[in-house]
Amino acid sequence: MLKRLFLQLAKLIVYISPVVASCQEISAPTPQPGVVTGTVMDIQSGIIPGAAIVANGPTAVDHLTAASDDNGTFVLRDVHPGIPYRITVSASGFADWTSPETVLGPGQQLELTDIKLRISTVETSVAAVTIEQLALEQVRAEEKQRVLGIVPNYFVTYDPNVVPMTKKLKFEMSLKVATDPVTLAAAAFLAGLNQAAGTPDYVQGAKGYGQRFGASYANGVTDTIIGGAVLPSLLHQDPRYFYQGTGTTKSRLLHAMSSPFLCKGDNGKWQFNYSSLGGDLASGALANLYYPDSNRGPGLVFSVFGVDTGGRIAMAIAQEFILRKLTPSANKHP
Repeated sequence: MLKRLFLQLAKLIVYISPVVASCQEISAPTPQPGVVTGTVMDIQSGIIPGAAIVANGPTAVDHLTAASDDNGTFVLRDVHPGIPYRITVSASGFADWTSPETVLGPGQQLELTDIKLRISTVETSVAAVTIEQLALEQVRAEEKQRVLGIVPNYFVTYDPNVVPMTKKLKFEMSLKVATDPVTLAAAAFLAGLNQAAGTPDYVQGAKGYGQRFGASYANGVTDTIIGGAVLPSLLHQDPRYFYQGTGTTKSRLLHAMSSPFLCKGDNGKWQFNYSSLGGDLASGALANLYYPDSNRGPGLVFSVFGVDTGGRIAMAIAQEFILRKLTPSANKHP
């Protein structure tokens, strides 16, 4: 009788054990995961879309990622409770932001409210130096361009990937042209021609030749400095001739003839060439300060303007069809 009672009790224990275990599992569910939200901004409170958000826990399983939307907001879901996370936010051009160690409770929703990314000063300064250095290298190469190895051919670029000149480089190149021995020799030659023709109305002899040399040189220098440096710097225009080199003869001819009237801005877009035409007009106006009284007046202004602009057109045509072949260093460019 006692033995039978024990057997029935054992069967009862075997029967109810799974039920008890099942009840225990139901009474202890898996902790509900947490959620982390936030808005990515810069230090000026401007939103930053497309930022990468990474939450790293102690193991590889505890690794979550998200990205900020067009409003700069993000949501990190399935954050395991009771586990320490560090959340890192990164975006192009900005220094990374990392949160303090963060531990969420079951089902907790945490909003990070202090995500402010600072501009990466190292990246910005390196990029700026690179552009300036590239512009410097390109201009230094252009300053080696001489027709037949003698005549300066600086204000032309054969490089299709040229970057804008800085203000400093515009002035340096203009002064280099103005003080080149060939420029002085050209002014001396022109003064001799004017001496023979008796124009402008200076006296003859050594004194008259000196005056004509000074006038010729002053005309060229004022045009070069004002039209090649002062106005291009103020108006953000590029004073160089941009060699085309391809296309039909007609298109290249039109490109050359339009160069006194059209130029590239420092923004890379074509625009009206106020710098070149303004330099020619300014040179003619300043000539009234040192030409003889009999030559002064509006006629002198427009005469100098016409000669300078016409000479610029002729030079551009020569650049497009002749001078590159006579400039040895130009062959280094495609």
